[in-house]
Amino acid sequence: MTSIPPLKAAIIPVTAFQQNCTLIWCTRTMKGAFVDAGGDLDRLKAAAAQHGVTIEKLLVTHGHIDHCGGTGIFAAELGVPIEGPHEEDRFWIARLDEDGRAYGIPGKPFEPDRWLVDGDTVTVGDLTLDVIHCPGHTPGHVVFYHAPSKLALVGDVIFQGSIGRTDFPRGNHDDLISSITQKLWPLGGETAFVPGHGPMSNFAHERASNPFVGDRALGREIR
Repeated sequence: MTSIPPLKAAIIPVTAFQQNCTLIWCTRTMKGAFVDAGGDLDRLKAAAAQHGVTIEKLLVTHGHIDHCGGTGIFAAELGVPIEGPHEEDRFWIARLDEDGRAYGIPGKPFEPDRWLVDGDTVTVGDLTLDVIHCPGHTPGHVVFYHAPSKLALVGDVIFQGSIGRTDFPRGNHDDLISSITQKLWPLGGETAFVPGHGPMSNFAHERASNPFVGDRALGREIR
């Protein structure tokens, strides 16, 4: 008999930016969380209902409008807490209303119930996920990692074949490269990741082929 994995996940692209909001849940308790509930809240509620998941919190990787514009609205509607990102992204969250008008996405500033720092953990049902602070795309960006599942939710730190932009306020290219190579690569090549946009990948594939942070690319850069 095949055992049921402790964690299941469903990716629901939201907003005009097709941002990967991820529904994760504990299969034992059927309690779950949305990671980066940026918008299209009716679609997210339908996904939770479809999988029979009770949402107990909302998790946020970073403060950009497509990742968390709808989070404060959703949390108030569901009566659940918000955890993340790192407090260095407070200035991004403070401008969600303004950014929402600029990009045509409903956005509302919020105060998380818990700011996260490197080394923290968050729980979803019986699951425990590690919090890894990965600045560069934004200064307060965090990654959520479930070690038993070898799954990382990386927001806009790294993508299949690419990396996050660093031309936004307080973005830093060197910090981003360091976050990826010093904090994500050690999680192991077999670790799969859900990026903020586009298809999933794993760290081994990116180390072998990513033109920005692959081993060959960084080797050329060092020489």
